[in-house]
Order: sequence, then structure tokens, then C-alpha cells
Amino acid sequence: MNKGKKLTPSLPKGFKDRWGKEIILKNKIINSIKEVFINYNFEQLETPEFEYSSNIGSYLAEDQNNLMSDVFSFSNEKEALTLRYDLSAPLSRFVAENFRELVFPYKRFSLGNVFRQEKSDSARYRSFSQLDADIIGDANTSQVDAEIINIINDSYLNIGLKSEQFKINISNKKIILGLLDELKIDKNKQYSVLKSIDKLDRLGAKGVKELLEKGRLDQSGAYFGGCELSSDQSSSILSFLNFKDIKDLKTNLSNDLSIEGINEIEDLFETIYISKNLDNVVLDVTKQRGLSYYSGFLVETNFNFKIKNSKGKEIAIGATTSGGRYDNLISKFKGADYKGSGVSFGIDRILYGLNQLNEIEVENKKSVLVCILDPNYIKKYYEIVSQLRNNNIPTEIYLDKSKNLKKQLQYADRKKIDLAIICGENEFKNNKITIKYLQGEIGENSKLIPKENLVDEI
Repeated sequence: MNKGKKLTPSLPKGFKDRWGKEIILKNKIINSIKEVFINYNFEQLETPEFEYSSNIGSYLAEDQNNLMSDVFSFSNEKEALTLRYDLSAPLSRFVAENFRELVFPYKRFSLGNVFRQEKSDSARYRSFSQLDADIIGDANTSQVDAEIINIINDSYLNIGLKSEQFKINISNKKIILGLLDELKIDKNKQYSVLKSIDKLDRLGAKGVKELLEKGRLDQSGAYFGGCELSSDQSSSILSFLNFKDIKDLKTNLSNDLSIEGINEIEDLFETIYISKNLDNVVLDVTKQRGLSYYSGFLVETNFNFKIKNSKGKEIAIGATTSGGRYDNLISKFKGADYKGSGVSFGIDRILYGLNQLNEIEVENKKSVLVCILDPNYIKKYYEIVSQLRNNNIPTEIYLDKSKNLKKQLQYADRKKIDLAIICGENEFKNNKITIKYLQGEIGENSKLIPKENLVDEI
């Protein structure tokens, strides 16, 4: 390395370090959702970050000339590997590989980072955490899909949100696919059409219309090719996106596939009302998942409060939780064909919103610093540290016995440590301990107590 050239300590765009209060809140979100999964009797599965590129397939690519353009791939002379872009593709491989040992319906949850080679912004990352729950196997579809919705609702409530602060939007892919067939839109174009519709929240009707027809020039100057639909075709699709309820759908759609999807939505609502009667579950046909493997039921959850970026501008961060039914994903592996339905919680996007809401209480255990007044008693200081740690009280000892007490307390203040243990020769001779309260309004600032009362006092 050239000693004259200093490295710039920075991350690539789309990646983020997390620490301090933010990581405490992130862990609370994860643990709150996992509690619900376990309460629903799901079991945890862990899969590696890498899969064979052939197993990952192509579900994300904007560039049809480069079907792996949205994933990170690596290859050598022996194998081609791809970083997972979601937790569903590894699940499908795992089920196909281990179906003889699994009990179906197989209910699993999984936590991990996923990676996407895409344009990033304030709430969109190229590496982010997902927490998924899926049900694989033959079962009543409306019951399975309703269970997924119930999990979403209970998870957000368990995090600490109120039911009016989030909305669970459901749809069915068969409804729009029936319309596209009726409009005689080529099968090869249908996936691009769905991906264009999926951008409605960010681009609005005008932007989607441009993508459905000739193409769109982004604010950054980038040009995105369109689906080359006629004006009549795009107008019919945009009219469909204005339908608000099942009555609208039944009045305006007659294609057999669309009717099948509408009937499935009706069955789903009936099952939801039997099990939970959730008022925050609504039909929204504009929700069309960008991944091509979804085959029917779709779900997206959005916050009902305003969110701003780092510059103070209000933004639409999109779905914080999404998923749906995929009845053909596992069938691509030889010898395995199982239906599936699931949901993915975008932990980092949820965190982005809750950081701004600033209403979720995070439990933070009281922390203690054992100060060193007299190096001759270093063994006794470590005895105190061990006693507190053995009672699950977060404790540290100051790691430089040469520093004076003022320096040690400044360190505690900067770390927002709650209590300091200050003991010198007199305290140790009398079997006493001085506790100094460092945070909040406590009345008296310090207290001398018998050593045997230390744990109870803290």
C-alpha cells in the first residue's frame, strides 16, 4: 500500500451501519415479530447468504437483456454463486431438498440479510434485513392466506403500533392477469406491465402510463423503456386501478381468470372476518408485487403516518411488509411441487418509519460503571463487576486504572451509563459501597449502602 495515500472511511451507497439506540430499536422490532411467529407455532430456519446462481433464477431484473442485473453474482472456474435477494428462493430450494424429512404444512420463519443490485434512496437499501413467515404444502388456501394476514396484524401490534397506524392491503394477481388476457397483451409483456403498475405509489398515474406506453425519463436523467402498449390498453389498465371494491370488479370484469381471483378474495375476506374481523384489511387492486413468482393472493402493508427523508422532504417509502401466494416456485426443482404462501417484513424500512414516529418505547437495562479509585483494590473492583454481571446487570469496569475519577465519570456521561460504583479504602474497610446516580432526576445524587444490598438497590 502507498503510505502517502489515505483511505476514505465510507460505505458504498445503499449500505448502512447501525449502532446505539437505532440497533436497540431494530432488535425490539425483530424480537416482537419473532414472538408472534413462535406463538403461531412456526419453526425457525437458517439458510446461507449464497445460493447457486441457477437456483436463484430471474425474478427482479428491469433489464431483460441481463436477467441477473438486479442481483450480486460471483463466479470462478468451478461454480457461479449469487447473493440471495430474498428469503423465498432459499426456502424453495430447502423444501425441495429436504421434503422427505419435513412435516407439511411446513410453517417456518427466517431472519437474514438480503442483497439487491438496484438504485438506492433514503429508505431503499442494497443490503437489508428481512424476517419472513411462510406456510408450504396442501391446505385450504383461504385459511392459509388469512393466517398470513393475522400474523402481519399481530406483529405490528406487538411491536407497539396501533391498528390505525398501518393498513394491510390485499389483492389477487389473477384479477389483473385476466384483464391483461382480455386486452390481448402478449404474455411476454405481462410481467413488465405488472412491474410498472407496482410503481404507482412512487410515480403516480402519469408515470405508470408512461411506463406502460413508450417509456419514461427519470428525474435523474435515466430513461426507462416502456411496455409499448397502446393508449387504449394503458387507459383500460389505469381505469382498473381505480376500482375500489369487489362490486366494482364484478361489474366491470368478466374474464374467467379474473372471476376466479375475485372469488378467492371474497373467500379470504370471509375467513379473515371469522378469525379476526380486522378493520384495517382492505382491497387494493393497485398492489401488484414486483416479483414474478406470485400466483394469486397478494398483500402489502403500509404505514398510515407521514415519513420524511434526511432533507425533511415527505416521501413514500412503499410497503413495509409484503408477500403473497406462490404455487409454482418450488415446482421448478425436480421431484417437488408444493403450494406456498408467505410474508416478508422489511425490518430496515419498518425501522426507518418507527425512528421518525418516535412513539415505540425501547427497554434499556440500567448500566453500571465500576470506577477505580485505588489500584491496590483492583481485585475487589473485579469482584463487584462479577457479582453484577452474574445477576444480569450490564456492567463494565473502567479499563485504565491510571485515569482520575473525573475522566472516568466523563466517560460514563458520554456513554449515558446510569450508575457509577465509587469505592475507596474507607468503603472497603466498612463493607460499604457508594452508588452515584448519573442519569435523570433521582433526588440525592449518591448513596452509601451496605455491600450486600448492592444488587437489590440497582
